[in-house]
Amino acid sequence: MIKPLKDYVVLLPEKEETKTESGIILTTDEKDKQSLGIVNNVGPEVKDLKKGDKVIYESYQGTKAKLKGEEYLIIKAEYILALISN
Repeated sequence: MIKPLKDYVVLLPEKEETKTESGIILTTDEKDKQSLGIVNNVGPEVKDLKKGDKVIYESYQGTKAKLKGEEYLIIKAEYILALISN
């Protein structure tokens, strides 16, 4: 588990896949990907987010980290632009 400090948030970036009618899965290029993620953990200074929240964040922000085969993004809370409600 990654425990962020101060006002940082750990996200699991959503991998966007598109499936064709014949069942072929196409992944998007890095430049075309959406900036969507699921909150995995929050630092002690973050008040508006909690684990499991789906968010939109600014592109090209944060630091990528890979742990036990899972890719995470560690980002300052100020670069999270919106919550997505169900």
